[in-house]
Amino acid sequence: MKFLNHLTLGQYVPADSPVHRLDPRCKILSVVILLSGIFLMKHPIPFVAWGLFLVVLSRFSRIPLVVVMRGARPVVILVLFTAAIHLFLTKGNIIWEWGWFSITQEGLLMAFRMGSRLFFLVLYAGFLTLTTSPMELSDGLERLFRPLQRIGFPAHEMAMMMTIALRFIPTLFDETDRILRAQLARGADLDQGGLFRRIKAFIPVLVPLFVIVFQRAEDLALAMEARCYRGGVGRSRMNPLEWKMTDTLAMAATVAVVAVFILLDTRA
Repeated sequence: MKFLNHLTLGQYVPADSPVHRLDPRCKILSVVILLSGIFLMKHPIPFVAWGLFLVVLSRFSRIPLVVVMRGARPVVILVLFTAAIHLFLTKGNIIWEWGWFSITQEGLLMAFRMGSRLFFLVLYAGFLTLTTSPMELSDGLERLFRPLQRIGFPAHEMAMMMTIALRFIPTLFDETDRILRAQLARGADLDQGGLFRRIKAFIPVLVPLFVIVFQRAEDLALAMEARCYRGGVGRSRMNPLEWKMTDTLAMAATVAVVAVFILLDTRA
């Protein structure tokens, strides 16, 4: 399970960069706009531009591109599987055929499109957690959800729940890796045999993992209750959010970049 060591989703990398100093609301909205733009791409050429823009973001955030790319390692198999499905099942002009398998020109284009979409979605979504601390992310989500409180939407509770879930993803994988190492040290064979045998071999891993998850959840609840946590009503903040001109410029730049990429895609 070496891929667990390369998971970056939910991890925060402290740095003094222009991207880190942006308001979390600006970063959340920017990521939503970027992901929406990626979904609209249909041709291969604009994805090259998305890759170059990723390099630019990496330089501005002062996070090495290698760290950013690690976030895509756990989903490489999913990307390849998605691309393979579209590659062999999409009908069109056949360019290669062998038995039951055939590759079409439309299948190649669809496989590249769907694989690239999923790949860049993971990378750009990872930028949000890499450059935003869990506390800032929670405050940003709460402020964005606040208008929905008029219709009874639990803005603070939802923001806190999403932040805690995202924050504990790396912890959950660390615990999984630790349990796997303990089982392997005891002579467990997790990678041999058929599918059902492997699933059965993972039961000694899943049982202690669920126990640890519930224990951590209970410890967190007790710690919050001991500190008289009562939600967002009347809550004060050490660092209140403040929307600055740099946030407005960053939002405008994000919209402009996505608009240019969409225009490039329509003319490709």
